[in-house]
Amino acid sequence: MKLGWLALGSALALSSCNLAQRGGGGGPVGLHYVIGQPYRTASGWFYPREQFDYNDTGLATPGARRSGVTADGELADAQAMAAGHATLQLPAIVKVTNLDTGLQLLIRVNDRGAEQRGRMIALTPRAYELLGGGNAPAMRVRVQVQEGESRRIAAELSGHDVPPLPVAAAPAGAVQAEQLAPLPGARQAAGHIAQAGPQPAAKATAAVAPVPLRLPETLTRVSAHPGALYVEAGSFGQLQFAEILRARLGTLGAQTSTSYDAPRDRAYRVRIGPLSSVAVADVLLERAVKQGASDARIVAE
Repeated sequence: MKLGWLALGSALALSSCNLAQRGGGGGPVGLHYVIGQPYRTASGWFYPREQFDYNDTGLATPGARRSGVTADGELADAQAMAAGHATLQLPAIVKVTNLDTGLQLLIRVNDRGAEQRGRMIALTPRAYELLGGGNAPAMRVRVQVQEGESRRIAAELSGHDVPPLPVAAAPAGAVQAEQLAPLPGARQAAGHIAQAGPQPAAKATAAVAPVPLRLPETLTRVSAHPGALYVEAGSFGQLQFAEILRARLGTLGAQTSTSYDAPRDRAYRVRIGPLSSVAVADVLLERAVKQGASDARIVAE
């Protein structure tokens, strides 16, 4: 059954907690906006930056911090809709989609992670369960920053004005949306589900709902788009540099391809795949890194 994405504003309005208030299992502990300096872990170097247009695929793992304090000063909670990411600004609101099932959740990225090489995002155990990860050590996902909500958080916590986003009137039309039946033990916030029928045009001057500190468990589903696994060894703006890396990784089956959707400085990609499993991708990722592809990662497309 094809289900639409429940409007974010409706879901966020269900919570009475905003960034200045306590929420759910605990309140902020010196909550602050974080970008941070480049840092190194066992997985390599990472370079945090603001990425309000972030939209990428990879592997999610149930490896978010379960207790203590997150990188942006919140109390960690294994039951929260939260996650860790290596480079995104903190906090940020993202939409995480299980590519194999189409299940989606809104997640608050408030920490650094994941620790394991080749993992894109570390979800809390509860978020991983709701997205259908089960007992698998990783699942293929798409992560998309929700620009409007993330910019509002940045503006409130950093104290700097964020350029306003253009607001266009929404056309009237039929909208289908449905909320999935809750999993056992799910905590559902009471609210309204969008119904089919003409919808009133949005007004640019309408009040903006506050972004809650603790996001509700609003699980939705879209069409599944299972993605083949690849090790992306690097991406370049010039073909000659991509060919140098491809030649270095030739024994691993690396190939150069062109992405017309990527920014110009990443148009030429060096990839290994498609690969049959996560285990195979992990092995080839390690080999690629040892052969000089220090920025290699696993993608699902």
